[in-house]
Amino acid sequence: MANRNVTLWILNDEGLYRTALAFTRRYRRPLAARLMLDVLVEAGITHTPDGAKYTVTAIRAAMVGL
Repeated sequence: MANRNVTLWILNDEGLYRTALAFTRRYRRPLAARLMLDVLVEAGITHTPDGAKYTVTAIRAAMVGL
């Protein structure tokens, strides 16, 4: 369920969407997800606004189809 929540946030928040898209254009999905998580954590963003934790697995699932 957390993966779906993270996917909804990434695909519906313009900043997160653009970040995910930029990473998927430059890197293969496993690395893109890891790097995006690193950027989020560095910015102090570890959870979605409603409490789901950003993880490599959840971000990677959100990147499918980008």
